[in-house]
Amino acid sequence: MGVDSNGRAAAAPLEERLNVFALVIYIPGPLGVFLDDLRRELVPHYNPHAHVSVLPPRPLSVDWEDASEQVRGLSRGWPPFEVELTTLDIFCVTEVIYLGVGAGAAELRRMHEAVNTGALAFQDPFPYHPHITLAQEVPHEHVSEVFDLARRRWEEFRGVRSFRAERAVFVQNTIRNVWLDLADFPLRAMAVK
Repeated sequence: MGVDSNGRAAAAPLEERLNVFALVIYIPGPLGVFLDDLRRELVPHYNPHAHVSVLPPRPLSVDWEDASEQVRGLSRGWPPFEVELTTLDIFCVTEVIYLGVGAGAAELRRMHEAVNTGALAFQDPFPYHPHITLAQEVPHEHVSEVFDLARRRWEEFRGVRSFRAERAVFVQNTIRNVWLDLADFPLRAMAVK
């Protein structure tokens, strides 16, 4: 998800924005920084912002603000939760190199199922699988070496391998493949009266 050189959310003229939206949870702190640095090392042309997708990219048939109201309603009743990153793997069909999710995967699946309805409904090309993408669009002949480098770096990482999911962010892609943050939704369980 895009940021400018000062670390602020990137902006794009309306004519550069695509009808491609996603709902993500950014990975904060040292873990997020490590994953961003790793992704830049593995695939130098990316400007990453480490995240796990709740809703993978999809077109919308309604205005994004209307669709985001659905997310707002969900986020008000969803408590924050822990997400643990586990082992590296490769999706065999797409050759995307990713980190798996252990603890928190069930919550992410429930969130995906709850929000992938109404204005946000979309038939994804693959079943929803919580993960953090580290490298994609790597030429087939280089996938093995990129995977080996990612595995070594992940084994060398001595920091905390989990984070608290506290907010979801609705994002939009552009023709330059820069993702723009549109709306931020804190996760918080509603008080029971």
